[in-house]
Amino acid sequence: MDRRAFLAGAAGLLAAPLAAEAQPAGKVPRVGFLFFGSPGPSVELDAFRQGLRELGYVEGQNIAIVVRFAGGRVERLPDLAAELVRLKPDVIVTPSTPPSLSAKQATSTIPIVFAGIADPVGAGLISNFARPGGEHHRDGKQQR
Repeated sequence: MDRRAFLAGAAGLLAAPLAAEAQPAGKVPRVGFLFFGSPGPSVELDAFRQGLRELGYVEGQNIAIVVRFAGGRVERLPDLAAELVRLKPDVIVTPSTPPSLSAKQATSTIPIVFAGIADPVGAGLISNFARPGGEHHRDGKQQR
């Protein structure tokens, strides 16, 4: 499966929880997208938007997408991830390892959907494939 198809599928996976959760009247779901690269044409972002459109989500109408680019400077990623977290998106999407790691360090409460990572366990993004987000107890605390 190519990266474009994966991201279009990821859009579908993201849309299900956004639609399933009862959104307060008038609340538009917000997706944060964190890139390592520079602004400009993006196959990943185009595929993601197309996947959302196919599911009935239109940017600016019933979904908001907030994008941040690090311009190829890894040292900018932590600040950009923190900025996205302050904007309180419903989910953060990252298309590679460096922004995924920065997003993980910036939040433990906002779900992170990542793509293009060969070994997420080895990178330290997830503890295992069976329970990528860890186990949750009744009190809501996460155990790794």
